[in-house]
Amino acid sequence: MAKKSLVPIDLIQKKILLIRGEKVVLDQDLAGLYGVDTGQLTRQVRRNLDRFPEDFMFQLTKEEFDILRSQSGSSCWGG
Repeated sequence: MAKKSLVPIDLIQKKILLIRGEKVVLDQDLAGLYGVDTGQLTRQVRRNLDRFPEDFMFQLTKEEFDILRSQSGSSCWGG
């Protein structure tokens, strides 16, 4: 069985954003790290909510999304 290579820590660190005072990784980035599409990731999380902490995910407000979109390319949004 072939062993999967680990994702370099600096790649993961670049995906971490500060939103609402919390360190988060967007669903699209997390899905990319796992090699699945965003919809599949979301479905799996919702089907298995008991396996995740209560604060594992939240949805951005429209304002937060607009700010994030305008700041794309920055790894310290909100910080």
